[in-house]
Amino acid sequence: MTRNPASLQSPDISPQIHAPVCVDVHRVGRDIRQKTIVDDVSFRVHQGEFIGIVGPNGSGKTSLISLIAGLTRPTRGTISLEGKALNDWSRREFARKVALVEQQADTSERLTAWQAVALGRTPYLSALRPWSATDEAVVSDIFVKTAACHLRERCWHTFSGGERQRLHIARALAQQPDLLLMDEPTNHLDIQHQIGLLSLVKKQKLTVIAALHDLNHAAMFCDRIIAMQDGKIVSIGTPRALFTTENIRRWFGVEAIVDASPGEAGCFIRYRCPVDVFS
Repeated sequence: MTRNPASLQSPDISPQIHAPVCVDVHRVGRDIRQKTIVDDVSFRVHQGEFIGIVGPNGSGKTSLISLIAGLTRPTRGTISLEGKALNDWSRREFARKVALVEQQADTSERLTAWQAVALGRTPYLSALRPWSATDEAVVSDIFVKTAACHLRERCWHTFSGGERQRLHIARALAQQPDLLLMDEPTNHLDIQHQIGLLSLVKKQKLTVIAALHDLNHAAMFCDRIIAMQDGKIVSIGTPRALFTTENIRRWFGVEAIVDASPGEAGCFIRYRCPVDVFS
């Protein structure tokens, strides 16, 4: 059987972008116990871009986010932030530049919501720079923006999964990063808060790299999409360029109708009832 050439390469069909490069990932690979989970990945993210990483389970999305966040180190290749290798950043400097919202993050149950979100200010605090009115104002503003004021005094163990995820995002925003990394940030959230929080993040004018399961969220909020399969990048481009019926069938194994209205940057994906893959 002849394999589709698109599955063997990583075409970048992005428009030309003139903003400075924020993140440069060059030929990065990651092996665990002799298994390759990220394979020869290269791309650049420009300042102010909202990048979505999509792909089926096991495609390497979470592993790639962990590498960019510095939680794990690549087996091969290099990653730089603003032209400086990740290893050359001090932990405090890096924490002021980059915030991470993990898929399964946890926080001590002894904290209130206010204390949990206030942890985002930790990179700015020291013996010579204690908690100040500025920090207080930043945290208060984030509670308002994330519609979480009513949660401020409650203890962590009383929150639902969705409420905890909202507070993790609030803590990341309180960090005032230049680069926000998110791994499935809308897990556990109802649809109102999924759209509301992604919209809030979009308005912050940050550089964002987010692993997303919902292709319609990616189409709505992302400037460019990185599509992954088996640890490799199979294509990079705008949502309208990448989200075609053929690509969705090839990458995810489902049939879909893609509606793209003239004059709009995004598109809307309607799925057809699939053949039962568990039969």
